[in-house]
Amino acid sequence: MNELKHILKLTLVEKKDVSIAIFFGFLAGIASVALMGSSGYLISKAALTSHMTTLVVMAACLKLFGFASALSRYGERLYSHRATFTMLSHLRVSFFERLSPLAPGIFGRYRSGDLLSRIVGDVESLQNFLLRVFYPPVVLGIVFLSTIFFSSFFSMGIAAVMFVGMLLTVVAVPALFSIRKRRTGGQVRASRGSLAIEATEFLYGFRDLKIHQQLVAKERQLRNDADYYNEGQRKEGLEENLAQSINSLVALLVSFFVLAVGAYFVAAGELNGLYLAMLVMISIAAFENVAPMAAFPAYFEESRKAAVRLEEIVAEPAAPRGTDKLPTGQLDLRLTEASFSYPREKSSAVDKVSIHLKPGTKTAIVGPSGSGKSTLIQLLLNVFPLSHGQYTIGGKPIETVEQESLWEEMNVVLQENHFFYGTIRSNLVIANPAATDEQMELALAKVQLELFPLTMAVEEKGQNLSGGQKQRLAIARAILKGKSLWFLDEPVSSVDSVTGRAIYDELFRLGQDDTFIIISHDLVGLEKMDQIVVMENGRIVESGSYQELMDKKSYFHQLKEIENSVFA
Repeated sequence: MNELKHILKLTLVEKKDVSIAIFFGFLAGIASVALMGSSGYLISKAALTSHMTTLVVMAACLKLFGFASALSRYGERLYSHRATFTMLSHLRVSFFERLSPLAPGIFGRYRSGDLLSRIVGDVESLQNFLLRVFYPPVVLGIVFLSTIFFSSFFSMGIAAVMFVGMLLTVVAVPALFSIRKRRTGGQVRASRGSLAIEATEFLYGFRDLKIHQQLVAKERQLRNDADYYNEGQRKEGLEENLAQSINSLVALLVSFFVLAVGAYFVAAGELNGLYLAMLVMISIAAFENVAPMAAFPAYFEESRKAAVRLEEIVAEPAAPRGTDKLPTGQLDLRLTEASFSYPREKSSAVDKVSIHLKPGTKTAIVGPSGSGKSTLIQLLLNVFPLSHGQYTIGGKPIETVEQESLWEEMNVVLQENHFFYGTIRSNLVIANPAATDEQMELALAKVQLELFPLTMAVEEKGQNLSGGQKQRLAIARAILKGKSLWFLDEPVSSVDSVTGRAIYDELFRLGQDDTFIIISHDLVGLEKMDQIVVMENGRIVESGSYQELMDKKSYFHQLKEIENSVFA
């Protein structure tokens, strides 16, 4: 039950609605019992009396109890469902608040399909917590105890039988099936996550599977996962039906036992025969309400596993987040002995890197693929926390700076940039909501996309755009933001060299006094850089101006010679 403490806390935030739902649930249950009990009494009384007044009063009571039961059931549904929807809202907000500080590092630990399955499926599963787990035992307990208390005035023996029956149907049988359910280890939920993972992979990789003629094999695997999931659901359904059947059987046997014990007490003169039918009908009505307890084990285990799976995602504490705003004006960035390792990797992606980026300078970070360039820029963006070392910006330690304040001052173009389903305008306006159509058209012209109308449709992930068009659109978005600190990670790698150099020239003209940090595989045009940082295996092997590095005739000089020989 410890796994559900957080869910219970969020449920009890709406304690008013929960309390009203329990109250109406009790009224509905006790009214049903009273309806059946008064029916039994009326049958017995009609056989023994000819007074119409008594019979009319009892008939009126039947109608009253029926009306009260229906009205109370409506109130119970209204308030219990309202409390459930409010709890789900609180859960989603609470979960997102704990999840957002962990992004984007969380994608290194969980695959997108699994994340989607948990965030959507497991959260939705918890809607049953109040309706099927917390609420039924509470209401049933109150109804049963009230019924047993009433019955004890007529026969303590029958009240004892009903109490034992309550323990069996409300406690013992659900507990037995809860243990059986827990032994399955949540295979159905895990198989649902596996199915979501494979379905996501299938959709994202459809084109490549088709090209490499692996579509049939992947379809077969997806179908097997779906069959396994369906089989698990079928077994769960059978288990729930078995629990319901056994619970109903126990309830029926208890009612028969009440009849037998009551008949014995009547024969022994210890119970007035007038009340036997009433007590039997009360027993039947009370045990009719135990049907929700048959489903209790399935919903309890489902809620528990859902809470565990959600907690697994956000269990890792987020790095402390600063609250200070960045100082105004030009900012210098300094890394000192900075190191970083990705989760579950022993080697460092960035190893003891020290670099000083002065305001108004242009710095190029170069090196072979896998040398740590992109990771370094992620550290400068404060996307990942440093494993060791120190990072200051504008003289402030990065740990004290508010992350959003940092990003607000940056124009960022990464290797992969996300484009939303919509239009060119909607994908540009996110950088500057106040930008006019004229400003957006001018930004497009600066990256040679002037032929793109702002109303042009952009499909999901920009899949109707070429690689070069995506990069230029991302640069146009950065231009619209208009900040003085630029981070460009291979911004024109998919653009032809002539267009790429023209875009660089335009950016340098626009931001003459801006600070540029550029990652590039292309060593052409680096003469314009104030500083060139050369990386290999996560370390800086040399740095300096273009001429200084060429004069050294060291690592950068060798890279340049190789490039010249390839493209000569």
